[in-house]
Amino acid sequence: MSIAEIKHRVRVPLNALDRHHAASSTYLGIMADFLADSRFIHGSRHACFEREFASYCGARTAFGVANGTDAIEIALRALEIGPGDEVITVANAGFYTSTACFCIGAVPVYADIDPAELTMCPQSAAQCVTRSTKALVATHLYGKMADIEQLMELCSRHGIPLIEDCAQAHGAERCGRKAGAWGTAGTFSFYPTKNLGALGDGGAVTTSDDSFAERVRLVRQYGWTTKYECVMTGRNSRLDELQAAFLCDKLPMLDSWNRRRREIVRCYHEAARGQLRVVHGDSGNDYAGHLAVARHPARNEVRHLLNDEGIETAVHYPIPDHRQPCLAKLRWRAGSLSNTEDAAAEIFSLPCFPEMTEEEVDRVCYALVRVGREIG
Repeated sequence: MSIAEIKHRVRVPLNALDRHHAASSTYLGIMADFLADSRFIHGSRHACFEREFASYCGARTAFGVANGTDAIEIALRALEIGPGDEVITVANAGFYTSTACFCIGAVPVYADIDPAELTMCPQSAAQCVTRSTKALVATHLYGKMADIEQLMELCSRHGIPLIEDCAQAHGAERCGRKAGAWGTAGTFSFYPTKNLGALGDGGAVTTSDDSFAERVRLVRQYGWTTKYECVMTGRNSRLDELQAAFLCDKLPMLDSWNRRRREIVRCYHEAARGQLRVVHGDSGNDYAGHLAVARHPARNEVRHLLNDEGIETAVHYPIPDHRQPCLAKLRWRAGSLSNTEDAAAEIFSLPCFPEMTEEEVDRVCYALVRVGREIG
């Protein structure tokens, strides 16, 4: 067998959820207890997870919902944002906030990103504020916290609620304060590939604002105060008992998983050469290591060479929101998004998950060194 054939047979995967779940011996017991209890929605496991996750994030309250996009939409609805209202966001985060806005008739207004960190640029966001601005959604992209202090100051100055999109940043923290505890609300996804992932879809909204919390509680389940009595228009978005139980089981391991992710990305950062750069490789605890994002002007060539070395890669995300085909006939307002568009043409993701072996990390590092030598 040739070296090329060996590399293709023994590939380094982008992620490996089978290894992640094999590390726990408790899942069958959780399933048995769940089936015996027969309380499948909003039972004791769900309540326990809400308490533990709120405490972990440093928020007063957490609400389980069906997925991360629902979490953003519910937070916007709880702020009474609706048709024609403007929401400042970024265009490089996979269209999820844009989707939530369009679901309620709100208008996403796209700020540009910081070219080094790939998160929202506060100066660009400031230029997007108008009388119609009703919220700002700051996405902690790839696990890296946005410049939350400056964004909070901007929102405070203009009286705008700040929502943190923490779908990729479970456990990231700055100055001892975790993502999801800075703004009016934090929104989370528990999609299986997230740092804290369920065995299906799931999400949450965190907050320390009691009046906002009560509106979230109503919105996520039909607007009910008591069963079948609707005091406001809501929707149906619930985290089921089984997923809540799995998430409770995983939560104590989250910090150690994040440390391992950062170690992996730091190794890549040290191996990168020439124009090849690993974006967050020298970050601290404000980076949860959700994705190991690299960039190079010749991205397609780099990915081809890495594939030849048996290294899987992906692009998160190839099409900025304002360039999506579904918006071709819609009017959207934004300033210059040159940093967003430049990054979209250059970024790609490397393998990064806590169960990677040292041999796999070394293989990726070797491939990065080789790519740096071959194409600069």
